[in-house]
Amino acid sequence: MMKIRRSQDRGYADHGWLKSHHSFSFAGYHDPAWMGWGNLRVINEDRIAPGTGFGTHGHRDMEIISYVLQGNLAHKDSMGNVKGIPPGEVQRMSAGTGVMHSEFNHAPNSVTHFLQIWIEPSRRGIEPGYEQKAFDAAEKTGRLRLVASPDGAQGSVTIHADASLHAGLFDGEQRAELAIDPARKAYVHLVRGALDVNGQRLQGGDAALLAQEERIVLEHGDSAEVLVFDLSQ
Repeated sequence: MMKIRRSQDRGYADHGWLKSHHSFSFAGYHDPAWMGWGNLRVINEDRIAPGTGFGTHGHRDMEIISYVLQGNLAHKDSMGNVKGIPPGEVQRMSAGTGVMHSEFNHAPNSVTHFLQIWIEPSRRGIEPGYEQKAFDAAEKTGRLRLVASPDGAQGSVTIHADASLHAGLFDGEQRAELAIDPARKAYVHLVRGALDVNGQRLQGGDAALLAQEERIVLEHGDSAEVLVFDLSQ
């Protein structure tokens, strides 16, 4: 079974300094039909205006991944991390027993565009943690590159969740397949461009939700950037 979630059907919030599309219920956007998929709880596509950002706030018991598409995301947290996250790098923050952090766009003239992803952890009450790694475009071109996994396989960031995340860039005749366990769920989020997913055409911001499927086939890309999640039920 595969269900398509179109970009325009997502929730949307315009706070002036922040414009955000919500794939699942979040903050002021609530839809009982869209509370998450498997243990994937949040995908927010955020655009932060120049010189603004999220002030210090707290999280707990959630694996949070930031995936920057444009600009730079300045991160500061109560664990002592002060980092900039540019495109091509993946940040993982394990909120665990509790962490405070802030995120800002310090650029005077450009928007920071990024995906904020929350995945429910396998176990609550772990010690908070942080990790950030760069993945070159060449590693993702025409293939799916593992960027987050429970065991840090292939140099991916380690998430404390029964989930994995691949990223890929596809254009023209480039094609990739990923085998999935039919007992699990999968989620394909097309970041930008256009791409066929199991024969269905997706445009930027669209997603495919899969259950009881054995493989994901990605092909006929047009400047496509895609994230593929393997998720528990």
